[in-house]
Amino acid sequence: MDPEYEKRLLRQHNGQVSPYASPLSLSPVLSPSASPSKNKYGDRFIPSRAGASWHINFNMSKGSPASSPTPLSKAKEASTESSKDGLAYACLLKNELLSAGIEDMKQYQQTDERGILVPKESKNLFRYHVPRRSLDFSDSSPYSLSPIGSKSQKLLRSPRKAVRKISKIPFKVLDAPELQDDFYLNLVDWSSQNVLSVGLGTCVYLWSACTSQVTRLCDLSSDNDTVTSVSWSERGQLVSVGTHKGYVQIWDVAANRKLNTLEGHSARVEWTGFPDDLIHAIILTSLGLYIVFLFTGALAWNADVLSSGSRDRLILQRDIRTPCVVPDRKLTGHRQEVCGLKWSPDHQHLASGGNDNKLYVWNMNTTTPVQTYNEHLAAVKAIAWSPHQHGLLASGGGTADRCIRFWNTLTGQPLQCVDTGSQVCNLAWSKHSNELVSTHGYSQNQILVWKYPSLVQIAKLTGHTYRVLYLAMSPDGEAIVTGAGDETLRFWNVFSKTRSTKESKSVLNLFTRIR
Repeated sequence: MDPEYEKRLLRQHNGQVSPYASPLSLSPVLSPSASPSKNKYGDRFIPSRAGASWHINFNMSKGSPASSPTPLSKAKEASTESSKDGLAYACLLKNELLSAGIEDMKQYQQTDERGILVPKESKNLFRYHVPRRSLDFSDSSPYSLSPIGSKSQKLLRSPRKAVRKISKIPFKVLDAPELQDDFYLNLVDWSSQNVLSVGLGTCVYLWSACTSQVTRLCDLSSDNDTVTSVSWSERGQLVSVGTHKGYVQIWDVAANRKLNTLEGHSARVEWTGFPDDLIHAIILTSLGLYIVFLFTGALAWNADVLSSGSRDRLILQRDIRTPCVVPDRKLTGHRQEVCGLKWSPDHQHLASGGNDNKLYVWNMNTTTPVQTYNEHLAAVKAIAWSPHQHGLLASGGGTADRCIRFWNTLTGQPLQCVDTGSQVCNLAWSKHSNELVSTHGYSQNQILVWKYPSLVQIAKLTGHTYRVLYLAMSPDGEAIVTGAGDETLRFWNVFSKTRSTKESKSVLNLFTRIR
């Protein structure tokens, strides 16, 4: 045996460092805090034939502690188009460099959910060969002119979900002078004939979305009255106008004439003080009593039957074809002002919200509510029935509540609740997808678009400087118009016309089952 080699072996056996050792191997010995139990390095050195390339040789999961993003950054990445492009590029690199054989990004996302570093092809920590693509031409054709393989070509041709983009700028803004900043009024509605009706002071104006022509329908100044609510019939030929004195006027838009005036929302009450949210006009009589004009602030059509709610706590249902023959149907239950009214899509149930924080559901047969919901902590004005799931009702509370709640009216059970952080003024479901829009007042004055049932916030629209008190949807279900006390009407494109390809699997959707 070579004497020099024998000396080196003895030095290594006795724990001494070889003079020919690698410079990197000196650190464990020279360190003053090194432990005697640590491994001692000899002079044998194996060169590395390739770099570490951890991001190529191993799968690093997004959920690993070394690179786990915060929830905020994760949400931003999921909502941006660049993250999807980066994912496609990563799949392409894995196909071309590692022959991963990924044909769909969903397949890559499923295999990428592991929480540790796992080698793809072998369990060896070090590899001393570069993986080469097989030569059986199964991945690419010798006659192909593409620089990438067939699997990568399939990956690039695989369908990708279109990125949802909602413009945060309104596509049209109209001036609306004298648009009242009153939570209990409903002064904006959009007809099925694509005509917008707006109550401004003592007048009702019509704006055609097709021609942008503005016409004045009526003026109540001669009666010393003001407009408190407007609502279109389902066919878009008639518009009902609620007034400050409690009257409901029915107008024929095509003929531009008033068909009828419905009374019933004025009552005789004893004086109990002057709360601003109850009494608007008081007339002293010789009997020491006061006549209170209770304005009609909520209107809802059901074919030829018009429902109206007022501050007299009553809901009146009247057939406009025979207003004098058929007596009014009175629904009693609310203890304070009726703020919102909405008929269900099947025309069988009426939902009403009041200033008493109650949400009632009525049917066509009784004059008392069949369901009562008491969970809201403030006035309930925002009400919307889902057109996609039978019996699904959404409601929103005022400033002290700030919540949107969902109810199963088939069983009477609450479903979900989300705190919006501000007063909920209006709700409206999309006609084509399981989404809804909400408008808000104190204190953020914003418009939010939600995905149901995940209740993920899709978009947040701002621009109004006052409470967004009024909301209406276009007949095609794509655009909405919002109104506020800043005396502007803003038009937004928030919903898509395409119907969702995923069919609802909810047990509430009775229309997807054969009975």
